Amino acid sequence: MPSDSPPPRPPVRVGLVGYGSAGRGIHAPLIVRAGLEVAVVVSGNAERVAQVGEEHPGARVVPDLDTLLADGGVDVVVLASPSGVHRDQAEAVIVAGLPLVVDKPLATTAGQALEVVELAERAGVPLTVFNNRRFDPELAALLRVRDEGLIGEIWRAEYRWDRWRPVPKDRWRERVAAEQGGGLLLDLHTHLVDQAIILHGPVTTVYAEVDARTTVAEDDTFLALRHRSGVVSHVWSSSVNGAPGPRARVNGSDGAFVIGKQVDDVSSFREFFNEGDAVGWIVRGDEREPGPVVTDADEADFYRALAAALASEEQQAAMPVDPRDAVRVLAVIDAARVSADEGRVVPVPPPSAEANR
Repeated sequence: MPSDSPPPRPPVRVGLVGYGSAGRGIHAPLIVRAGLEVAVVVSGNAERVAQVGEEHPGARVVPDLDTLLADGGVDVVVLASPSGVHRDQAEAVIVAGLPLVVDKPLATTAGQALEVVELAERAGVPLTVFNNRRFDPELAALLRVRDEGLIGEIWRAEYRWDRWRPVPKDRWRERVAAEQGGGLLLDLHTHLVDQAIILHGPVTTVYAEVDARTTVAEDDTFLALRHRSGVVSHVWSSSVNGAPGPRARVNGSDGAFVIGKQVDDVSSFREFFNEGDAVGWIVRGDEREPGPVVTDADEADFYRALAAALASEEQQAAMPVDPRDAVRVLAVIDAARVSADEGRVVPVPPPSAEANR
């Protein structure tokens, strides 16, 4: 007898722009794990073309974004290209009418990012930003600590992402200026500031100390954020810290929550899980107990949510990340640059397309 259930949907076909550390190392594995298909890869690098052939033998490789847009055959485009070209590439994809994922940051300034968002809105093109760290165990645990009142009223929070790289990597990220997307403010700080806003609300003022010690753009940074909620968060990121501090330390009226291990990937979280799948420690002076249990955080959920959004009637509303959130993060980073240059606390204004062109 014929089945009443609809036939399964074919996998979402992804056009992946860039196959370097982000495209190959982060996006492609998550795309496959989420059940989507790497259908087309944009790369002009012979070594990476060979890697695509070995790792995704069904994928077609094209030399540039224009060829991808002309040839079609994809349901969504993912920009895993250098940050400095995100705005121009995003605008080209939007004009072509294809749904779009842009790796963070959406652009290099809030004004440029807002232009992209407004162009997508006018064109009716679904747009989201790849903030994969929203789907990892760290944020899941921090949200539970806040929402369940495990340390009482939160007063102050510290988030950091430190590394020891006295000899910088030979990548575009270390070689180009901030205006071209280089430096930590447009890299790790986009995750950290996004996390701070999710946990503690909009930022009203910022004070920043920013240095470039081994790279062209900044590689050693500190931001003090005052949130509208009254919480103060301190956000560090450094490539030249020989003694990395805790990933998170959140202080409240009933204790503190500490995540003490520096890790770069989700699997490494198992190294500091305390009992079973508990993340971090709740600390009260000399006493401590395991933090929240997290078993269902998976960065591939970003792409699962993307596929669900593309299949929905309200595609933009269902996107995993609101692109205007990325604009708000960049507004904080723009203000941080002013603060570092002028040595003062700077208000974070609402983003405008006229600013920072």
